[in-house]
Amino acid sequence: MSKYSLCLWLLTGPALADEVAPAKLAAAGSGVAGQVVQMLLGLGLVVGLIFLLAWLLRRVQQQSGMRGNGLIRLLASQAIGPRERLLLVQVGTEQVLLGLTPGQISPLHVLKEPVHLPEAEAASPEFAQRLMEMLGKDQKDPT
Repeated sequence: MSKYSLCLWLLTGPALADEVAPAKLAAAGSGVAGQVVQMLLGLGLVVGLIFLLAWLLRRVQQQSGMRGNGLIRLLASQAIGPRERLLLVQVGTEQVLLGLTPGQISPLHVLKEPVHLPEAEAASPEFAQRLMEMLGKDQKDPT
């Protein structure tokens, strides 16, 4: 006999304790399972909300970057220490080499002749087609 059954038996008598105790114990067990399910659903909702907000933030940053007037562009970046970088920036037609530290940004050199950087290679049509096949989409199908 469990402690719960013993308490019911002492309070209500032996006949009522045998009838009520199993029902109360089953209800308590399903209550715990219900709480666990509710907790897991709440956790899933919070994690989903975090992913949604991260996606929205990324979209807003991409759109704000595209709205720029294109006068200032970062051409190249090179780390020279844990928190120091060299940046090659194009402002209009002029290129400037900048030193970036946690405390300041310093112009190091204004280039007389612009540096021509090789353009990034575009993905080959075969690769794009293969990627679309892997994703389950036909490249010619607009949807």
